[in-house]
Amino acid sequence: MSILTKTLPLTASLAAALTLAAAQTAHADEAMEKCYGVAMAGQNDCAAGPGTTCAGTSTKDYQGNAWKFVPAGTCEGIETPMGMGSLEPIKM
Repeated sequence: MSILTKTLPLTASLAAALTLAAAQTAHADEAMEKCYGVAMAGQNDCAAGPGTTCAGTSTKDYQGNAWKFVPAGTCEGIETPMGMGSLEPIKM
């Protein structure tokens, strides 16, 4: 057996696994939405507006311009001490 015959099945299996993982990630992303005003300080997923750079940079709990990914369709039902979650940045 040549080295090609031995490694071809392994390479094909690895390629199939990577394709499956990428498809699952894409599907998971489709089922999520950005929800503003629900993240705790330092736990936002990204882009918390002016004064912040990206993930983990929100400076206070329930910051209106900081968002967190939540399951699609659940954002506006999330109740916080500051009000309900929003699909748009909350002006405070």
